[in-house]
Amino acid sequence: MKADPKAEVATPNSKKKMLVIAIMGVLVIALGAGGAWFFTRSGGEKDHKAEAKAEKPEFVAIEPFTVNLQPENGDQYLQVQFTLQVGGAEQAELIKTNMARVRSRVLLLLSAKKASELTSVDGKRRLSNEIIAAVRQPFAEKGPPQDVSDVLFTSFIIQ
Repeated sequence: MKADPKAEVATPNSKKKMLVIAIMGVLVIALGAGGAWFFTRSGGEKDHKAEAKAEKPEFVAIEPFTVNLQPENGDQYLQVQFTLQVGGAEQAELIKTNMARVRSRVLLLLSAKKASELTSVDGKRRLSNEIIAAVRQPFAEKGPPQDVSDVLFTSFIIQ
């Protein structure tokens, strides 16, 4: 029996096609794996560098304030105590060094308030944001702002 010449010719071509497809498949997989490794590695390095640069937050307790509030229904006063969350040990030391400025700014802010502005949760949140803004103001002319991220109230009494 004689083999069909077309069948012999078709077999080597289909083997070549299969080989080319297999090689391309391996290349695609290799390129995908290499790309995934590159992106995860470069992102990981950035995260580690960012973590190394970013310090853990520090907390600075502020001594209690007792202030007269703006009159609404007779004399009222506010007694409040809070802690500032700052961006690291250097910022905590800066706040402590300038505590007289911090207390003065907060005292002026608190004494301008009315009791009705502070009794609700939203009023306390607004006050928190205002304290952050006041303390962030640079201590030196044209200096950098302080890194204050939160005010944590530990006592809040209005009478």
